Amino acid sequence: MTMPSRMPEPYGQGGGSNLADILERVLDKGIVIAGDIRINLLDIELLTIKLRLIVASVDKAKEMGIDWWEDDPELSTRARRDALARENAELRERLARLEELEPGRARTREESP
Repeated sequence: MTMPSRMPEPYGQGGGSNLADILERVLDKGIVIAGDIRINLLDIELLTIKLRLIVASVDKAKEMGIDWWEDDPELSTRARRDALARENAELRERLARLEELEPGRARTREESP
């Protein structure tokens, strides 16, 4: 008489999911991992670290309203271009105000080759 084994089957055998299936499911549905770390000494809170991790596909993140990378100049060329355009407009405005304060200088600069 053979007794069924109580040990789980090794990975990659049987009807279990493989890594690609698990990754596809996680990216499709998304997963949130949250936790807090607090360090206290004699009931005095010295340090609190709040951890929030979201693993999801870009499409799923956008669907959830998470799109911070689109506005970060370090991660998005469009955001970098927009930041430079804003800075350029601010500098032109400052220059125009300075030229209004000293109109004689602006004319001499425009007249020089």
